[in-house]
Amino acid sequence: LAALSWGSGQTSLSPCQFLRRQQVLQLYRKILRAIREVPAEQDRRYLKDWAREEFRRNKDATEEDAIRMMITHGNMQLQELQRTLKLAKS
Repeated sequence: LAALSWGSGQTSLSPCQFLRRQQVLQLYRKILRAIREVPAEQDRRYLKDWAREEFRRNKDATEEDAIRMMITHGNMQLQELQRTLKLAKS
């Protein structure tokens, strides 16, 4: 998502890029919040490192379809984590 980042010397975001960037950041925050609910410290650390690495690895993606697919995949993984946590609590 390099084209979606901002900073000195970079071009401004199109409305579509701005919205996509917001979706990615929102997904990242939701995943980190869900990971906080994992009871075991070692599992929390592993999942946090995994999430961080996945987002870093894909930060330079610029193709709209690929970004949409990654967001969809990330949401599915988030839902799976939330289901697993819910089952573990019951």
